[in-house]
Amino acid sequence: MHVKKGDTVVVLSGKHRGQTGKVMLALPREAKVVVEGVNLVTKHVKPSATNPTGGIEQREGALHASKVAVVDPETGKATRIRKQIVDGKKVRVAVASGKVID
Repeated sequence: MHVKKGDTVVVLSGKHRGQTGKVMLALPREAKVVVEGVNLVTKHVKPSATNPTGGIEQREGALHASKVAVVDPETGKATRIRKQIVDGKKVRVAVASGKVID
């Protein structure tokens, strides 16, 4: 997948288009990502030891990885990623600016 946990991404399509956030969870087998503050869904929670009252919570839902793009560290806009060898290490590089993405 082109995105990893901790990347800052922008949503490219759907009702959340244009929103940015940090990737909290990457699910490569399902090709999905969970982005902080994007695609909030309502979840009914049963009472438990950690949450004795239960109730209705809002959580982030998963988005397909093809709907998000990594934000370029230099311009702040969406960019594609390429892999490149720098000092003997394979790193991810933003196509638009050529900057290394950590």
